[in-house]
Amino acid sequence: MNKLFTLLAGAACLFVAGCNNDETQSSSSAAVQEKGAGQSGVQDSLSQKNVVQVAIGSKDHTTLVTAVKAAELVDALSNAGPFTVFAPTNAAFDKLPAGTVEGLLKPEKKEDLADILQYHVSVGVYKAENLQDGQSLGQVNGGNITISKKDGKIMINGTATLVASVPASNGIVHVIDGVLLPPKK
Repeated sequence: MNKLFTLLAGAACLFVAGCNNDETQSSSSAAVQEKGAGQSGVQDSLSQKNVVQVAIGSKDHTTLVTAVKAAELVDALSNAGPFTVFAPTNAAFDKLPAGTVEGLLKPEKKEDLADILQYHVSVGVYKAENLQDGQSLGQVNGGNITISKKDGKIMINGTATLVASVPASNGIVHVIDGVLLPPKK
């Protein structure tokens, strides 16, 4: 009888704990829905960071993060992917002519900004060790970038050098030292 009581008490505790966990999950899901947030609104501190979260966590990518937010691409890049993001550093944006970034952040330039940012994203995961000299990668904006190797360094379009790579839950982020500008259409 004592064993039966212990077993029932243990089962009741598990049931109550399970119900409380469901309520917590439901309330956090509801909070995301109330805010109107998409995939980027999902709170998960246990899983590997996605490509957007990697950029947000980098002090060297604040300009890129500001641009991604202004172009309203956060949710798209927070989805499952997989994505390869060529992420220019703040110093890379600083190399652009004065006023370029500020001009692109204006609401009326949102489409141009999105085009430039989408030129930095490929669908698929292209690890640095698999990039080949002369390889062409299709970008989300419909353009192509060209990979070259020079003196052991990986170059993109001959203007930006790949300086580091960070794996993400939905792809990979390649840190680059230049901003890639799509060819005129």
